[in-house]
Amino acid sequence: MPSIEDIRAAREVVARVAVRTPVFDSRHLGALVGADVVVKAENLQRTGSFKIRGGYNRIAALPLADRPRGVVAASAGNHAQGVALAAQMVGVPATIYMPLDASMAKVEATRGYGAAVEFTGVTFDDAQAAAREHAVRDGSTFVSAFDDELIIAGAGTLGLELLEQAPDVDVVLVPCGGGGLLSGVAVAIRALRPGVRIIGVQASGCAAMVRSVEQGAIEAAVRAATIADGIAVKRPGDLTFPLIAALVDEMIAVTDEEIVETILLLLERHKLLVEGAGAAAAAALVGGQVRGLEGKRVAVVLSGGNIDLPLIQSVIRRGLTVSGRNLVLKTRILDRPGALMALLQILAENRVNIVDILHHREGLDIVVTDTEVQLTVETRDATHARDVLALLTRRGYDVQRIR
Repeated sequence: MPSIEDIRAAREVVARVAVRTPVFDSRHLGALVGADVVVKAENLQRTGSFKIRGGYNRIAALPLADRPRGVVAASAGNHAQGVALAAQMVGVPATIYMPLDASMAKVEATRGYGAAVEFTGVTFDDAQAAAREHAVRDGSTFVSAFDDELIIAGAGTLGLELLEQAPDVDVVLVPCGGGGLLSGVAVAIRALRPGVRIIGVQASGCAAMVRSVEQGAIEAAVRAATIADGIAVKRPGDLTFPLIAALVDEMIAVTDEEIVETILLLLERHKLLVEGAGAAAAAALVGGQVRGLEGKRVAVVLSGGNIDLPLIQSVIRRGLTVSGRNLVLKTRILDRPGALMALLQILAENRVNIVDILHHREGLDIVVTDTEVQLTVETRDATHARDVLALLTRRGYDVQRIR
């Protein structure tokens, strides 16, 4: 198993390519839990995530005789970029297997680093099976996304940095998929600050590590359905699982709604663009999943920031809806001149901005004298949205909130 000495050795290697990412205070996250919270912004790392740390540490160690045959890996995107850049810098060919629906931003970045991309299956695990078969066929070196001593040691260098930047930390929250980052950080922290509370966070749509730790043995998830594609791994690693079971204090799961809300919070409050997997650990604070943080010094790892522009749009829309600032409602008005204007006047007087209006005049449940109106509006917050709905009801409108 990787040791603190392995991580220190990896740091000398990783320093050739990785940057020392900053640690920022987060007063907003701190206010949510009554703690002093800092975030480790690994979304600002080279290639947009922590994966370059392990990828370069692994590929730089390839024997010269193995390099001409190249490397092959599987990834939803971040490991792909880390391996592709590491291979380019070391001078070896790389082939990456990715799920069919992988983020195009991650696909194009991977190609931009010189790797060949092959699409297969719908999950990371499908892509990993294909990559392993490829390695057997042509003798290339398979580079695991997490289940490799050098990968774990490389990821653990983040833990060394974090302890130097926040030496008085009491609690550390780390996202977890297959467990490479969490296990590496846990090894580093347990060796240097054994009293620190370590919490791993997964997405509830693919929480195999949470379940495995609960059961005391590796248990694969049935499906991988989450916005956090970077941690949607159905089976924990054979190396990472025992490390996490032994070294990590808690494993918890967060919902996609909590992740979406957190992405929006980090973007709006901290000007940090973070992907679903990268926001998972912070989402545990936003969702109130962690107890006993009052008065503590808490560090949260934001592990990556590679997110597609169309997904950002969807996240913003969903986040505004969850926070109550986007409201979709429907009601009925008389089908006559001035009826719609009267409704809109009420909304205008209450500082509600109209985004979209739809009329429905036909339907078995709509009488001939009425028309149904669906409105998408912007409100200040959830309280304002509730007040607007209550006001419309008092004014005689039969209002239904759609979302």
